[in-house]
Amino acid sequence: MALMPKRVKHRKVQRGRIKGNATRGNSVSFGEFGLQAIQGGYINATTIEACRVAANQYIRGEGRLFIRIFPSKPMTARPLETRMGTGKGEPDHWVAVVKPGAILFEIAVRPRSRRAIASIVSLTSCRWACVWSNVGQEPDPVCRFPGWRSAAASVRGE
Repeated sequence: MALMPKRVKHRKVQRGRIKGNATRGNSVSFGEFGLQAIQGGYINATTIEACRVAANQYIRGEGRLFIRIFPSKPMTARPLETRMGTGKGEPDHWVAVVKPGAILFEIAVRPRSRRAIASIVSLTSCRWACVWSNVGQEPDPVCRFPGWRSAAASVRGE
């Protein structure tokens, strides 16, 4: 079942702009390593759920997956072939607003976790970086996938 808030103060919100880098939620807190967004954007609630299911197939009894984002923003859509005017559309789906540098998912145990990361990355269209909580260790070269950048490079903004 897709994530969504229990209740909201306003049913429809304005789109807004995603400016700047993430100042909160930008470090690995719960697991041993995580996935960090390199670019900002919206991640759909169904996409977050699909990532959760795909990652849990690989870390079933050996670890734990932490989801650090929550879809709290309603996106509206108007019906097809509707004439101009008649106001804003009805809420259609929920999205999580992601700024560059935000940690999206964390995994708590290492064995077989590279496959879990690869399955999460294949489901989304954002660019990611692998971030380890142990700063002194060099990440596994096996974990490198298209769009992979080191944590130091993503922090420096390269």
